[in-house]
Amino acid sequence: MEVEEARRLLVEGLGAGPEPPSPESARQVTAQLAHPGTLGPLVRRLSVGDLELAECVRLSYRHVLGFDKLLLLPGAPRFMLRIHFWHGAAGAVSEDIHNHRCAIASAVVRGRVRMECYEPAADGVPAVAYRETIDGPGGAWRLRRVGEARLRLLHTEQYGAGRSYGLAARTLHRVVSEEPTVTLFLETAPQRSVTDVYVRSRSRVRDCGSDRDDRGSVRDSGSDPGPIGGNGRSGGPGRTTGTGRTGEVRSGGEVRSGGAERADPPPKTPLPPAVYLAELGALAASLGY
Repeated sequence: MEVEEARRLLVEGLGAGPEPPSPESARQVTAQLAHPGTLGPLVRRLSVGDLELAECVRLSYRHVLGFDKLLLLPGAPRFMLRIHFWHGAAGAVSEDIHNHRCAIASAVVRGRVRMECYEPAADGVPAVAYRETIDGPGGAWRLRRVGEARLRLLHTEQYGAGRSYGLAARTLHRVVSEEPTVTLFLETAPQRSVTDVYVRSRSRVRDCGSDRDDRGSVRDSGSDPGPIGGNGRSGGPGRTTGTGRTGEVRSGGEVRSGGAERADPPPKTPLPPAVYLAELGALAASLGY
């Protein structure tokens, strides 16, 4: 598939009207593009490196959760089409429950992921709610504490190669990958300027052995602690956060129940062009192109 043909499919599939695209329309076009016979030639064409390489590399980076985010087709503000390489490293940090600024869709090309969906509920397990903003495309994330909350696990589903899903912007979820996995990920037109992030409540968190993700928070290193379930026990994601008087995440020392100052997250570091091209080339070869 040629790049312009892929763009045309995205534009036609998502629509050009003032209304945001539906999660189902996003899912359908993502599933179509993720078919090996479609994605393979497209990725091979992009791996040559002569099409918008500078912009794609600038907005591609290694996520602290252990996967690479590679931009394939920039089309902001209408869409951004990415490949996510989940390396499945032992001890990879799990992501927090969150939603998005836009409707999203994902199709599994190789491997598998587990997705958990949540909803606020008075009888759910306790969590701390945060509001996230970003300093423009590729910029730093800012995290502001909102207050206490309770969440209940609605359902869990496994997605293997060939399966896809679409989510509305405000759908609370988290995705877990425990093996090497490749997904095609579509961001649609933004519907709001913020996202919501929920962190399991903890009375004390140590700074030692933690990682920071691109949403601007600190996460414990270690294995996935499991979902926040409906059984009254707290499992849930590994992100832990302390806030200072400003409400943004800052650095320093231990976090106790009262919170502590913590540094703003560092800027995202783009992948080197050689890594970007090599990963696309390896994907194209694995798809037979």
